[in-house]
Amino acid sequence: MKTKIAVAKGDGIGPEIMDAVLRIFEANEVPLEYEFVEMGKSYFDAGHSTGMTEAAKATIENLGILFKGPMETPKGKGVKSINVTARKVWNTYANQRDFRSLNGVQTVFSKAGVSINLTIIRENIEDTYGGIEHMMTNDVAVGRRIITRPGSAQVIRYAFEMARRKGYKKLACGHKANIMKLTDGLFLETFYEIAKEYPDLQASDIIVDDLCMKLVSHPEMFQSIVLTNLQGDIVSDLCAGLVGGLGFAPSANIGDNISIFEAVHGTAPDIAGRNIANPTALLLSGISMLRYLGLTANAATIENALLYTLEKGVHTGDFGDRSVPSKNTSEFADCIIANLGKHPVQGGAFSQPNFECKTNADFHPSENKITVSQPDIEEEILGVDVFVESTLQPAQLAEVAQSKLNDKFKLIMISNRGTQVWPTGSVYTELVNQFRIRYEKADGIELNQKDVFNIAADVSDALKVCSVEFLMKFGDKIGYSLAQGQ
Repeated sequence: MKTKIAVAKGDGIGPEIMDAVLRIFEANEVPLEYEFVEMGKSYFDAGHSTGMTEAAKATIENLGILFKGPMETPKGKGVKSINVTARKVWNTYANQRDFRSLNGVQTVFSKAGVSINLTIIRENIEDTYGGIEHMMTNDVAVGRRIITRPGSAQVIRYAFEMARRKGYKKLACGHKANIMKLTDGLFLETFYEIAKEYPDLQASDIIVDDLCMKLVSHPEMFQSIVLTNLQGDIVSDLCAGLVGGLGFAPSANIGDNISIFEAVHGTAPDIAGRNIANPTALLLSGISMLRYLGLTANAATIENALLYTLEKGVHTGDFGDRSVPSKNTSEFADCIIANLGKHPVQGGAFSQPNFECKTNADFHPSENKITVSQPDIEEEILGVDVFVESTLQPAQLAEVAQSKLNDKFKLIMISNRGTQVWPTGSVYTELVNQFRIRYEKADGIELNQKDVFNIAADVSDALKVCSVEFLMKFGDKIGYSLAQGQ
């Protein structure tokens, strides 16, 4: 029986490399059936704000698998990236990218005899990729960085399961919790909570800047790493550079209901239509998809043919021995097809599953899933941060803030760009025209939401209020950070 999947060829070089990959699948008699869907730049240009037609969306949600080529988002038109939108709308919460040294692909590490085999798992939904941004003043832009406990748990548990499935011995959490104590702190806390369920794996954490330094100097130290979205995006591209570039970097976006397999390199419009693009990254992503679908024998056969082909020095124009004539896209695919059934001398693939196998046959939800980790946790309002636009000096602003006090609040602190400027501060701290005024509840007072909005409204009589944030306590934990210098 054939499994039907949705296929979007993509923009630029997308159709060429997709056709090459599907020909390889056909030659190996992969039991797949394709339903081609309409997505990409031309559909933005045709007025589809999401970059896809409603029919395409319905097809993907019905089939649960999307195999896609690279896609371009029009620049300067205020539209969101179709790649990011697709991952978020369908809750493909784990981005898995496997990086390995490939014979025939020369890098500084291969020349030094250092073999790389590591997997990056990137949270795929949250973080700054929510794209929630506002101009608070003409000079101050603010973006919300959203990290949630349920979202962190989803991707971290997936990372542990992946590490165990691949036979890894260790999983590291990359983070910046030394600075972003609440957001990255929550991610790191969740990592260690879930690590207790996997005593067979060595769990560790590393600050992301130290991680980057170690990856470019000693990448063999790592087997698998899980990170938040933005940091994972940067680190995964860094790792692509370690093994030859994005042309050798597969990408799988895994969700409970829908999963997307894609090439993450660009659309290369300068060479589109010339039949010279390298299809390797898309082929590797397709191999990951086959493993996900349980077609592990097909995956191993095709991967071994690719590895054998690379080992023999066959290459497209973007890599390989320049003294050996390069192959075009079609010729490169023909060589892989001719080598089906052959095995490389080093680094062969196996037919055993090393990917999440899709087992959920009925994946069509009837309503949106809402997850709350501790629905009965005790909450308490401790105060409010009122963000205001002002060009007053800190002491002058404090006088205004004090004048708006009532018997329920006390003025604690004023900061600018996260640095405290009142009641203590330095004249050397340069300011912008947005401040944070922190009020906390007076002794013996119990606050409600209306109290918070009332004091913000009172402040608005004298100052432009840009935003308001509650200061909360959840259980025994304070839910807000201190200012620098507080």
